[in-house]
Amino acid sequence: MRVSRTAVPGTGTVHHCVTRGGQRFGVLSDRTGRYRLLVYTAESDEPLQSVVLEQDEADHLAEILHSRPIADRVAVLERRVAEIAETAGTAS
Repeated sequence: MRVSRTAVPGTGTVHHCVTRGGQRFGVLSDRTGRYRLLVYTAESDEPLQSVVLEQDEADHLAEILHSRPIADRVAVLERRVAEIAETAGTAS
């Protein structure tokens, strides 16, 4: 996926995304902490649809889109830290 970033003066930042299949969408993060998902058609630079997300909703969506939930990734990191600590303890 190609991603480009554009500052929108007085508003925030838009991340424009184009998938391998050529579909276009964007994420506008504004200064109030809200996010707006923008869906484009192939023919227009004006969004076909806009979905407003509050901060907690954006966080929830990000959690869904991760390949593994945060809790699973934290558990992996905790196991790795325990392994390193155990190895360091046996090396002493």
